[in-house]
Amino acid sequence: MTRGGDWRWGGDTHQQQWGDAQHQPWGDTQHQAWGDARLDPWGDTRQESSSDARQEPWGDTSHQAWGDSRHQAWGEPPQRTLNGGYYDESGAPADDWGTSTTYGSRQRPPSRPSSRHREPRRGRRGLIVAVVVVAVVAVIAGVAAVRLTGRHHDRPAAASSEASRGAGAAPVSSPAHRATPVGAPVHVSLFQGDGQSYGIGMPLIAQFSRKVTDAHAFNRAARVTVNGQRADGAWFWVNSNAGFAMEAHYRLSHYWPAHAKIELSLPLKGLSAGSGLTFDDSLTLQVSTGAAHIAMVDGSTEQMTVTSDGRAIKQFPVSLGKAATPTYLGTKIVMAKKNPQLMVSAPGEANPYRLQVPWSVRLTNSGEFIHAAAWNTGNIGSRSTSHGCTNLTVADAKWFYSFAQVGDVVTYTNTGTSTTMPSWDGFGDWNVLWSDWTVGNLLKN
Repeated sequence: MTRGGDWRWGGDTHQQQWGDAQHQPWGDTQHQAWGDARLDPWGDTRQESSSDARQEPWGDTSHQAWGDSRHQAWGEPPQRTLNGGYYDESGAPADDWGTSTTYGSRQRPPSRPSSRHREPRRGRRGLIVAVVVVAVVAVIAGVAAVRLTGRHHDRPAAASSEASRGAGAAPVSSPAHRATPVGAPVHVSLFQGDGQSYGIGMPLIAQFSRKVTDAHAFNRAARVTVNGQRADGAWFWVNSNAGFAMEAHYRLSHYWPAHAKIELSLPLKGLSAGSGLTFDDSLTLQVSTGAAHIAMVDGSTEQMTVTSDGRAIKQFPVSLGKAATPTYLGTKIVMAKKNPQLMVSAPGEANPYRLQVPWSVRLTNSGEFIHAAAWNTGNIGSRSTSHGCTNLTVADAKWFYSFAQVGDVVTYTNTGTSTTMPSWDGFGDWNVLWSDWTVGNLLKN
């Protein structure tokens, strides 16, 4: 019993609810209400008479089963709990349903001992007493049944009433258990690195060691913010061209804002990646965007205009792909830069080549670059004669190489073809309509 009469459900080993070891209302070893060897209410071996003033089972002033001021079954708050699956105050599970008290063992109170014989009571007083006894026993059995059945014995009684706990009792709460899916591990990595800066067209890219078959848990867990505000983007699931089983790309409906802080949180560990699959790690990412670099290439004028944060800062001539090997239309994203870049002709080409090309900026996996082309100076700005790349003069190529960063946007119009760069050929994410993007592609969002 805690200070102020606080009665806790749960099985304090010193102060249990249904019967203190010294004051058990149902079976005190010194004052048993149902069968003390010396003070048997059904048949004292020394004082069998029902009228004995000292040993009357219903009226003994020293050992009253129902009204002793020291051992009242109802006058003192009960102190022994049902130990059936509840937790004691230390937090440890108590023994199932008790071991010593009658009501802690799923049994009714013991019936009148069959080994005893008692002379029947005579007169109206005996009848009244018998009726009272039956009524009291029925009440006690009903109360005990309510307390037994009113709780689920497999968990702490968090929902018990304030009256049953007593004033000031701390509520008991069930420990939280989250089932962890079991399955083959799916490891997640990110293309981007912490602290790096990218152009405004760069998608966030998650890479997976196994093919994910259900994206729902991933989508619920993933969180992207821009300058601290929740981003309203979507994931697009694609096959990987970088040696992974699968990738998921994330972008907004339009480019990222310039000079922004982007944060990604992927608390995936233990979540389902589909039937028989479980994510085995969690990741976070912090990156930023630089200035809004957008280059616009127009094949009809053979010119490229470069803007930064909406302001045009450079324009120079180009030569695009010839009719047999036209340059893709659409929006392309700077993937990488290399100086020089080894370029090799396609197998079976009429005029094969193998060149180390300076100031090369990659735009597609299939081999489109913006690069210096000293051998093609006579055609730059006048006609398209390349194998699909964007040819610049050496000086212009060097400038653009220094200016461009991974993630910058380059758009192409009027290239002599109707074919748009496929979304899978590099970072062609912006060539997918937003309405199609939000569906999710290989996996549905």
